[in-house]
Amino acid sequence: MGINVAHDWRLRGQRYRLEGEVCEHCGKKIFPPRDICPHCKEPAQEPYKLSGKGEVYSFSTVYSPPEGFEDYTPYTVALVELEEGPMITAQLTDVAPEDVQIGMPVEMVTRRLRKNGDEGTIVYGYKFRPVLRP
Repeated sequence: MGINVAHDWRLRGQRYRLEGEVCEHCGKKIFPPRDICPHCKEPAQEPYKLSGKGEVYSFSTVYSPPEGFEDYTPYTVALVELEEGPMITAQLTDVAPEDVQIGMPVEMVTRRLRKNGDEGTIVYGYKFRPVLRP
């Protein structure tokens, strides 16, 4: 699995801070950033930092992973609906697969996504965990 450091560097805002865009024409929040709003088809380039809070809309647990992710199984991937509206596909963390529920409140955290080889680059990005209650 190759890595492109320049590509990962360009994506750091959306991977570490959930930076998307807000459409200046219709007001919809967009993630990931795009040049054109998928809702009204107008230019949308105004940066917007999403809260990282949302809830599980749907999920699936992976038992037969793609190459390079064998050490992480089983893991749960969820479609998370953010408070601002966008849906994000992300891995869940800090929760057993059997404890995941549709509607469960979650929050974004930065975690290791993968390591490329024994001496390779470690790639970090967003995952979601259940909201911690005091």
